[in-house]
Amino acid sequence: MFSERLKNLRLAKHLTQSEMAQTFMITVRAYQYYEAGKREPTIEMLCKLADFFDVSLDYLCGRNEK
Repeated sequence: MFSERLKNLRLAKHLTQSEMAQTFMITVRAYQYYEAGKREPTIEMLCKLADFFDVSLDYLCGRNEK
């Protein structure tokens, strides 16, 4: 659920995976792994992503729909 939500949020802002990686100072491959569900971000990165997209951690992790 996390990987799908992350991808949908990125696409809604019309950003590329490369732009996301650059924004969060990680490699493009690391970001791609997040969206592919091959790697889970740290809690610190989860918080940064939630803040960036202005969503709750519960939403980002698939625990609620708001």
